Parts: sequence; C-alpha cells; structure tokens
Amino acid sequence: MNVKRVLDSLNLDQINLDLANHYHSEGPGRRQYKPIAMLKAQLTKHLLHITSDRRLTLRLKHDYKVARACGFRRQTPSHGLFTQFRHRLGEETYHDIFNQLIRTLLDTGTIIGKIVAVDSTHIKAYSGRAMDNRTGRSDPDARVGRGRRGFILGYRVHTACCADSELPLAFTVAPCNENDKVYFEPLLGKLHGLGVGFKTVLADSQYSSENVRSAAVGYGAESIIPVRRDSRLKDAFRVGRDFVARGARRLVKLFRKRWSIERLFGRAKEWLLLDGLRVRGLAQVSIHVALSFSAMLAVALAAVRFREPGFMRSIKHFVE
Repeated sequence: MNVKRVLDSLNLDQINLDLANHYHSEGPGRRQYKPIAMLKAQLTKHLLHITSDRRLTLRLKHDYKVARACGFRRQTPSHGLFTQFRHRLGEETYHDIFNQLIRTLLDTGTIIGKIVAVDSTHIKAYSGRAMDNRTGRSDPDARVGRGRRGFILGYRVHTACCADSELPLAFTVAPCNENDKVYFEPLLGKLHGLGVGFKTVLADSQYSSENVRSAAVGYGAESIIPVRRDSRLKDAFRVGRDFVARGARRLVKLFRKRWSIERLFGRAKEWLLLDGLRVRGLAQVSIHVALSFSAMLAVALAAVRFREPGFMRSIKHFVE
C-alpha cells in the first residue's frame, strides 16, 4: 500500500514526544489513542482525498489496511475525536510539525532554497455570507475578498516555496481581504528562522513596492518583481497583458521559475484538499493548510527515502 510507504518514511520520534506532552500519562480517564496514529490518520485524510472526518472514520473502520498503516489495531476513533485532537494540539503544534519536516528535507539536501517564489492563493470558507456581505454567517473570521473570478468569502494562503523543488517552505493564513504585501516580510522572516539561505525572491507585480524590495535586501536577497502595468518607469522589468516577461535576459530567465508556486497550489488543491475546507475559524483553517502542506512534504520524503527522487512531486504515484 503506497500510503503506508509515505507514513513509514516520516521520522516522527521528536514529533511523537511533542504530541505526548499534550496528554497526561497518569490519573483517571479513558486510555487515549496513540497521538502519532491520530496525526497519521489526518495526513492520510489529505493524501487519500477524504473530504470529511466522518468519511475518514468510516474508511478507518472498514479498511483495515489504512487503519493499520496509521497505527490503529482493533478499534478506531470516532469523528468527534479528530476535532478534539486538533483543538488539543492547537495551531502552533501543527506549524511545528510542518517546520520539522522542512528541516529534515533541508538536512537531506532535497530542498536547497536558494531561489524562492512568494505568492498567495484563495480558499473558500465553509460558510455563507452574513447580512453585512463582508463576513461569514457561521465563520466570523472569514472575509469577502477578491478571488480568481470575482469576489469570494474565504481566506488567503500566503506561501513561500522553493522554486527548484516546488515544495512549500513557509506559509501564513489570513482573511481574504488583506493585502499580499503585508505578509511578504513575515514570510521571509520564517524562512530565515528555518535556516533557508535564499538569495533570490520571485514575486508577481502585486508585490511591487519599495517596502517589499527593501525587505528582501534586508535579508541579503535580490528581489525579482516586475513593476505594475501602470508604471511609467522606462526599461523596467515588467510583465505585459499577454503574460510575457520583458526585460533583461537574466531577469526573464529567473522569473520563469515563479510558476513553480502556481504548480504547487495546483497540486495542493487537486490532490491534497487545500481548498476543501470543512472547518471554521482562522486557527482551524491554518491547521487544515498545515496538514495539506505537510502531506506534500511527506510525499517528498518518501520519494527520497525509497530512492525515487523523480516522483518527489508526484502525489498520484504514492496514493493510487
């Protein structure tokens, strides 16, 4: 079973210790399921494109191979336990798990991170619009903002990825109506904290501003960002309405790697439930995104450890 290969490739010793700290080992109470098994089940949910906790519960109950791959034996948890598990661990713990996977890939040389691409993508909220037409009726953290086609109610996932490996390096989830530029410098700060030695930052014209370029220079990196279409600067690097980059040959060649982050978003949405929200609230949405991206990193780790580096980005190879 290919999903078992992905789960078995994870070095979860340190993660297991971190998860155990959220449970008491003595005193009254029912014996808990192994925290590491609960985490593997949630990663499996994204890898197998299981859309809800209820469907995950049924899959674990009736498919013993999936249950054993996660670490369950005779009994499997109810759907409510997965909700409790996410609330017990909290947003920060899931981000720590994602960061530990990043460090593992950095140590193995799978991720180089010399060239990073920054962009954001929208995901629709699991809610309808409230009467004010700005927030969510059942998700007050969601906001109405510009999507790919018109306005949507949801969130934006601000992401930095390695342009060579096409793997996520850092992310932040924010309401859909907030400007992308606000999260550019915090993303670079996260990369620096993880030890990613980036030298070039790629972004589209939405990020074109002096503050953004100065932020990249502050971390010792070159920013390759086209000016906006309405800019009057002559001979500046720009992208026309035909989506063709024009400018110095070196800049054009490097800027082509920016499409790596678009492909990353495409894989995460098509294969890993990135835009399949079934939770509400900013913290829970952030956990959902962390699990989606962690599943992507787990596939990359499996490809490296089973000596199949050509399938590092092929989620289909490990789930079908």
